[in-house]
Parts: sequence; structure tokens; C-alpha cells
Amino acid sequence: MLTNCRALGLGGSVLLAAGGLAAGALPAQDPFGLAILRRHPGWGVVVAYTGLVLLIAAWWRLGHLVRDEGREPGEKPTPRQLMITLAIWSAPLLLAPPLFSRDVYSYLAQGTMVGAGLDVYEHGPAYYGGPVAAEVPAVWQQTPTPYGPFFLLVATGVAAAAGAHLAAGVLGMRLVAVLGVVLLTAALPGLARSCGVDPAAALWLGALNPLVLAHLVAGAHNDAIMVGLLVAGLAAAVARHPAAGAALVALAALVKAPAAIALLFVASIWAEQPPGRAASGPRSAAGGATGRWRRVRTMLYAAAVAAATTVVVTAVAGTGYGWVSALDTPVSTGNWSPMSVLGRLTGAILGTAHAVPMWRWIGLAAAAAAGAVLWLRRTRLGPVYAVGLGLGAIVLFGPAMRPWYLLWGLVPLAAAAPEGWVRRVAAAACAALAVVVLPSGFAFGAEQVAQAVFGCVLAAGLAAALLLPRQAPVVAR
Repeated sequence: MLTNCRALGLGGSVLLAAGGLAAGALPAQDPFGLAILRRHPGWGVVVAYTGLVLLIAAWWRLGHLVRDEGREPGEKPTPRQLMITLAIWSAPLLLAPPLFSRDVYSYLAQGTMVGAGLDVYEHGPAYYGGPVAAEVPAVWQQTPTPYGPFFLLVATGVAAAAGAHLAAGVLGMRLVAVLGVVLLTAALPGLARSCGVDPAAALWLGALNPLVLAHLVAGAHNDAIMVGLLVAGLAAAVARHPAAGAALVALAALVKAPAAIALLFVASIWAEQPPGRAASGPRSAAGGATGRWRRVRTMLYAAAVAAATTVVVTAVAGTGYGWVSALDTPVSTGNWSPMSVLGRLTGAILGTAHAVPMWRWIGLAAAAAAGAVLWLRRTRLGPVYAVGLGLGAIVLFGPAMRPWYLLWGLVPLAAAAPEGWVRRVAAAACAALAVVVLPSGFAFGAEQVAQAVFGCVLAAGLAAALLLPRQAPVVAR
């Protein structure tokens, strides 16, 4: 059955990549040489959705194998086999055009601007102009970047290496995202073992899920770097390298700020570890402290490591500290986060323009309250589980939501959540959110909905024919 799942998922990835050649987030200047295919975006949507749903079906069936349901003992896939499966499923997407988002063009434009000495925390891509900036969606043309200096350092290097070759720049940013996926995949099994979770189950939910393949690999989102560094930092912390863990989590926060919540829990892990044999950091200095004072000291140590990391990275990137004020970069008016939706509904009912900001402040307060509760219950839950729930609360109550944001909290949860409803809900959310964005990254119209549904129906029939067990014929007597 593992071979069947691999084959079905590979077929889905091939179809998804093929559909993206006609209906992906393609640049206007067509550096990929796809002019003929681009004339048929409707068929591209059908093919891409057929592939996406086949990939989801293969992943879901693989989950049954990982849980060893209805199979002979000893045939459960190993973590190594799952890593090979992830590589097989990812391979067709590596050379495909960008899928499900045009953010990769923003990354390249921002990297080009930093390389030219411009302040991306003051100006949007339109300020610099040029062919790369022209590919950025209009809604973000005047918007400063919300990303931290570590990511801008990476994007600047990719943009400089690619030069005027847009296709090379896209592939370079995808390579960076793939390295983030490799990092999280390598760190996840060890982190899961330390949390008492089956490493295979952690890999299935946290690394092989369709959001990782569709949005981190195919979409080349910088969330891959953030999550990879975050998981690596947590793994280092629980492996008795808390200073290294704090530095890695700080790097994750210097890609996207929400990762900073994990620093508190790294300090908690640090405080709970016995002194003496630590491999990194001022552990011996903390060894004489106990209880509350030890927690205070380890928080100060973690803060000092994070601050030093921030100073060094910001100095090397040369971007200054404008990223602090850029944390309030506006979100799109049509964002479908729960708080934004509630704000728009309230504003329509009451006829006020203040409803959306009000609900967003309510959401931030709710996320802070959830974080406080998780901090108080960190010992009972476990720090890694608490990090996952905390990041999930930030996504749920935050002012912006995209399907791939779910991965912020889902990957730590994959490593730490016990078997039960949290894992089931997370898996169902992955499958559902994987299909809510067009391969082009643009909003759905009625025609695209019909094409997507047609592709889903085709995939459902194929998956049923290939995965459902075949009954032996009944012989009449």
C-alpha cells in the first residue's frame, strides 16, 4: 500500500505541476516559455485541481498506514520511508512555475531593493520599479515589507545571484523554501521522540501534508524558513542545547515575527533542565538558582541570546531596525481572517468604518489571553505543545489569515500533540484549506469554481478506483 500511496501522490504532483504551467502564478513577461499553454488557463485549473485532490487522497490514505489501521503488524512506514515519500512527491513541483501565490515576486523585488540600498521598510516595490516589481500584485505595490532582516538577507542574495533572470530568481527562492522544509523534516522526528509522539505520525502530519507541498514547496513561501528554524530551535532546546535553540528561534522571528512567542517556551525548557552537563550557554551560571529565580535567569539568558542574534543579523543585512515599526504593515481589505470577517459584517450592519480595527484589536487581545493561559499551563501541556497552540491562536485571532499560516502552529503540534481530536482537526483543516486558493493566487470567479469542482470530481473518481479495496467476486452456487 505504501507503493500505491507514493504512486498516487506522485501522479497528483505531476498533474499539479502540469496544471500550473497554464494556470499558475505566472509572470506577465513569460520567462518560462509557456505562451501556448497560457492560452488555456481553464484546463490548467482542472488539471491542477485533479492533481491536488489526488495528492490529498494519497496523503490521507498514507495516514491510515502510519496509524497501522487494518494492516499486518510490522508493516507500518518508517520515518525514513516517509522522508523518501516526501522527496518523491516534491520532485515534480521543484521546477514548476509558482503556484497558489505571487508572493515570490514580492520577495525578489524586496531583495533587489535592499541590494540597491533602498529602505524596504519605508517603500513598496513600486518605488523601485522594474520588471520584477511589475509582477507584484497591485495591492502590495506601495506596501513596505513586514519581513525581518534575516529573510531580507537571504532574498537579497538570491536576487543578486539571479540578476535580471526572473525564472532563476523564482527557482532560487524555491530552493530556499525547500531547504526550510528539509530542516523541519530533519528536526521533526527527534523533537517528536522527546515529546513522546510517534516520529512517523509527526512526519505525516507536519511534513507530508498538502499545505507543505502546495504552499511551501510549490508556492516558495518564506514561512518554510520560519517554520524550519522554529522546529530546529525547539529540537535543540529539548536536546539540552537551549542557547542554540534560542538563537535559531530568534532567526525564525527575524523571518516572521510571530515565531518570537517560542522564545518564552525555550526559556522554560532551559529552566527545567538539570544543570551541569549542558553543551551550550551559561548553564553553570544558572545552576545555583532554583524555582522562580532560575526561570527568571533563563529568561534573561534566552533574551540575551536572541538580542545578540538580532543585532548581528541586522548589522549584516544592513536594513536597520525599521522592521520593528513595519510590524503593523496593513493587511488587505478583503482578508478572510475571522476577525476581519466579523469586522466587515459588523461594519455593514452598523454602518461604521471603525468595526474592522475594533475587531482586530479584540483578536489581538484574545491571542494574548490565549498565550497567557498556555504559559500558565505549560508544565501540564508541555512547552512544544503550548508553542503550537499559541501560534495557532495567533493565526485564528490575528488580523490576517492565509492557508499556509496554519503551518506555524501545526508543525509543533505534529511533534507534541497526543493522539486525539487536536490532531484530527488539524489534519482535516490541512485537507480543507489546501483547496481554497486558485493556482494563480487570484480570487475565484464562478467559472474557476466550476473548473475546480470538475477537477475535484475527476480526482475523487480516480482515487476511489485506485485506493478502495477490491472485493473478490461472489460466485453463485
